[in-house]
Amino acid sequence: MSAGSTNGVPRIVVGVDGSPTSRAALRWAVRQAKFTDGTVEAVIAWEIPMVLQSYGWAPIYVEEAGDFEADARKTLDAVISEEVGPADSQRVRSLVINGHPAEALIYAADGADLLVVGSRGHGSFAEALLGSVSQHCVHHARCPVLIVRGEPDRHSS
Repeated sequence: MSAGSTNGVPRIVVGVDGSPTSRAALRWAVRQAKFTDGTVEAVIAWEIPMVLQSYGWAPIYVEEAGDFEADARKTLDAVISEEVGPADSQRVRSLVINGHPAEALIYAADGADLLVVGSRGHGSFAEALLGSVSQHCVHHARCPVLIVRGEPDRHSS
């Protein structure tokens, strides 16, 4: 890993949405950070669902954006507490970003040493081998991208 990250410490950005592959990606990123004495930025993105946005007709009432952000923060905090052991928790910083997940990850990974994403998240095409977010990251990230598939053993070191 390069020393181009803040203070020469390798920085790994990982996308987390609560899906099994994003959980596996987080575990992988934390293990890698241990090996390289680096840090992990766990990123979750949120946006107001399209069905709740106005299409030029009468405005549709939308709950405060803070509710969506708070839900995203709760999801991220829960995943981190479930997947990262106490000894490694100081390596992980959480980031909640308003925007489309692919664009949020590209933004967060600017200047990072590595971007780690699950092969599929909570998208609608369960049979897809590669999700749209991970595919977008592979094509547009300015750092190496690792795509985690499946469920690696939780107990490996």
